[in-house]
Amino acid sequence: MKRYFFKYFEITIWIVALCCLAFTNPAEQGHYSLCPFNRFGFSWCPGCGLGHSIAYLFRGDFANSFKAHWLGMPVVAVLLFRIYTLIRFNNRLADPFSNR
Repeated sequence: MKRYFFKYFEITIWIVALCCLAFTNPAEQGHYSLCPFNRFGFSWCPGCGLGHSIAYLFRGDFANSFKAHWLGMPVVAVLLFRIYTLIRFNNRLADPFSNR
């Protein structure tokens, strides 16, 4: 059980995080947030901007995605590549006699 937990933990975290951001509505103002900047009354937060950027990106709204945070598109590309490499690496470990 421990082996599977450590083998798939990071993949699961990144996929769940991207899915959560894909299903959130970035235009909604009255949502609950754990952001400390939001709690102290600041209107802009780099983390919230990145989350909104990714949410807009999954909706296909590239202009608002770039306005929310310019790193949204590169971050999604890096996370998708990370998920791909983790899946590929775990499959290679599962089949040690393959010639890949």
